[in-house]
Amino acid sequence: MKDPYQTLGVSRSASADEIRKAYRKLAKQVHPDLHPGDKARETRFKEINAAYDLLSDPDKRARFDRGEIDAQGAEMHGAGAYGFGGGGGPFGGGPFGAGAQFGGGAGGAEINLEDLRGGLFGRRGAGMAEGFGAAASADHQYSVTVDFAEAAAGTEKRLTLLDGRTVEVNIPAGVEDKQVLRLRGQGARTRAGAGDALVEVRVAPHRFFRRQGDDIHVDVPVTLSEAVLGAKIKVPTIGKPVMVTVPKGSDSGTVLRLRGKGIKRPKAATAGDQIVTLKVVVGPVDEALKTFAEQRAGVETDPRADMV
Repeated sequence: MKDPYQTLGVSRSASADEIRKAYRKLAKQVHPDLHPGDKARETRFKEINAAYDLLSDPDKRARFDRGEIDAQGAEMHGAGAYGFGGGGGPFGGGPFGAGAQFGGGAGGAEINLEDLRGGLFGRRGAGMAEGFGAAASADHQYSVTVDFAEAAAGTEKRLTLLDGRTVEVNIPAGVEDKQVLRLRGQGARTRAGAGDALVEVRVAPHRFFRRQGDDIHVDVPVTLSEAVLGAKIKVPTIGKPVMVTVPKGSDSGTVLRLRGKGIKRPKAATAGDQIVTLKVVVGPVDEALKTFAEQRAGVETDPRADMV
């Protein structure tokens, strides 16, 4: 395996933050989800992940720098980083000298799966070659994108695994953005058993709905006459539209609550609510409205009187 510093394009004195930034930049460029079927980029993605797994772990990085483990994380058993330069000459303290140990323990190519939530990506590399009897990471990470309505109601998405198999992923109703679903036994096959597929669900933003907890928020425009005189208007929900009463004399910012029209989770006893915030829209100003406004200008109270 290549030197992990060269793989990420950083110096040996690079800070943890510099290593993380380099990893994110490179991984975005070659991520398999952006280049389906490109085996070269998929291989490069695995190399980048493996390098980051080693250099992002302070203990492993220090041991690699001291020549105690190789780029795969396998024990060097006294050898230098790229040879048999351990103390005591070629037969003393080297890989075949006194005290040499093989396999066993937690040595070998052990890979830590970093949590990629928070704006990173879906699937990770397919694990590394095994070293001295230690199994590589068996979990794989993926991502699927659903729209707002699908996340609210639940859906199914087809996912292609790294080994070419396809599986149906059940997206439960009420799933949240960046929530991770675990598909047991769908990861890499190792001598210790099958790993899992970790699927991060990304919820695409809606053009007017916003989610807060299990409540859905939406701003609804109303005309000046509807706000002054009151009206019944049709309001969209994540299900079917419903008729809502606008109280007489409503101001912009008036909040109406539609009980049970929010997110309903499978095991929850009740659903969240939909919070409707009215936004008064004056609309086109004709002569009649202008005249009315001029007449009102002298008798209206100052709505900002308590602010100054």
